[in-house]
Amino acid sequence: MRRAELYGVPRVRPWSWQAFLLGFVVVAASAALEGVCIALGVKFYFAAFLPSLFVLGIVAGAPAAVFAALLTVPLVWWAFMPPVFEFMPLSSAGADSINLFCLFAVLLIGLADLCRASMIINRSSGLKSSGESAATNSQ
Repeated sequence: MRRAELYGVPRVRPWSWQAFLLGFVVVAASAALEGVCIALGVKFYFAAFLPSLFVLGIVAGAPAAVFAALLTVPLVWWAFMPPVFEFMPLSSAGADSINLFCLFAVLLIGLADLCRASMIINRSSGLKSSGESAATNSQ
């Protein structure tokens, strides 16, 4: 049976400076993609950031993904929500967008952390067959 791994994708140690640097790079790349989407008329402010948070959580761990999520909120508020390039009080729609992003970010980072942990367990062959299955009870 093949192990579930991300072949060709290097994993970074959590809490390392490389993980946080990767988080910063991912936020910058997502901001560039979000800028293109906004220029094309799409008004989903956090659409490009959510998938990148999930991938970052798998590759670099939960701390770097939380750092990226915390960096994303003021960036989107300043650069993409009207009036652009100003910090103004949020409208109710802007506050709802930020709240929804925070909820989805917590759920995606948690899921990415679980996926990362299961890949580590599977790679180290931590779950070994005991020879007898729970489905075949011998009683």
